[in-house]
Amino acid sequence: MTGYRTGEPGYRRVVLALFAAGVATFALLYSTQALLPELSAAFGVTPAQSAWSLSLTTIGLGAALLITGPLSERTGRTRLIHLSLTLSAVVGLACAVAPGWHALLGLRLLQGVTLAGLPAVATAYLREELHASTHARAAGLYIGGTALGGMAGRLITGPVAEAFGWRWALAAVALVGLACAGIVAALLPTSRNFVARPQAAVTRRALTDPALLILYGIGACAMGAFVAVQNAIGFRLTGAPFGLGAAAAGAIFLVYPVGTVSSALSGRLADRYGRRGVLPFGCLLMGAGLLITLPDRLPFVIAGMAVLTAGFFCVHGLASGWVPVRAHLGGVPAGQAASLYLFAYYAGSSIFGSLSGAAWSLGSWPAVVLLGTVFVLLSGGLAAALRRVPALRPSAAAATAPAALVAATSAR
Repeated sequence: MTGYRTGEPGYRRVVLALFAAGVATFALLYSTQALLPELSAAFGVTPAQSAWSLSLTTIGLGAALLITGPLSERTGRTRLIHLSLTLSAVVGLACAVAPGWHALLGLRLLQGVTLAGLPAVATAYLREELHASTHARAAGLYIGGTALGGMAGRLITGPVAEAFGWRWALAAVALVGLACAGIVAALLPTSRNFVARPQAAVTRRALTDPALLILYGIGACAMGAFVAVQNAIGFRLTGAPFGLGAAAAGAIFLVYPVGTVSSALSGRLADRYGRRGVLPFGCLLMGAGLLITLPDRLPFVIAGMAVLTAGFFCVHGLASGWVPVRAHLGGVPAGQAASLYLFAYYAGSSIFGSLSGAAWSLGSWPAVVLLGTVFVLLSGGLAAALRRVPALRPSAAAATAPAALVAATSAR
């Protein structure tokens, strides 16, 4: 089978289901980010310590990806997706009733583990079940769903926390996760083209292919820059000179639909012009967005965050969709390569993003922008290096792939 094509009912069901799954996963993942000032006040912890409510979740997710990716090569994709969404929403409800700070941190770490099922297999599932001509576009739409989920997780929590407290805010996001899990259960087609791999250990090629290694690095650095800014923006907007409340400060995440649009648009452009040409542009957008946020004027902050978001989802959408394609042509199981990319991505979030608390304490917003700029420059340098890495031609491992798939991806 060559996979579902654009316009076919199966294609629409896949895209809508994974869009909803992306919304649920990333709403739950980032549900505490807009609450960092409230958690800091409620538990008497510093801004840097409050960021652990997010960093531990991404640490748990990143570590679990090293297991769920190879596991999906044996057990299949759809089972993990359904299990991940349901368990993560249930743990989200438990977070809302956590009796203390350390209990909340432990539950958030567990939630990172349960969330790993979807990101580990989503792009591999798309590559297997959709026609090759739709891969970059569909990956962009999936990343768009994660952008909307990230916005929902932050945007819902601010107003609810201001009105009813942080516990009700986390409960509201968990209910959104349960609703999305129901949508996915109703829509997501079972795998038609999945082939189990009994030997699913990480292959040497997944850790030595130069393009894959560069893509892992791009994901880590871009995510580190983005999360560093997101972790600090609440403290900036609730402090002088803005003095916004939690709900008003959380409204900054209304820029996230820009990421949904940019990821889908960059996927279309990549289908036409190639990922190598479009990816560096996303890094330029990220850098420009950071600089625009420097003035203490709210319109500049909003505009800068919008540009930063557009650039980030362009970079992440292209890089994450490229990994399974490159891996397939090199004879690397797509689930393994996707898991390694996401492990690097969330390591960047946990390690680089957690530095924002120290940067904020040392030099306020300019220090946070400087930190983010360093990681954006690293991403841009890696994207430039990627242009010099030769494209793979169909390997023996890919010889059995559909001809259309080989033709569409051999030049990537």
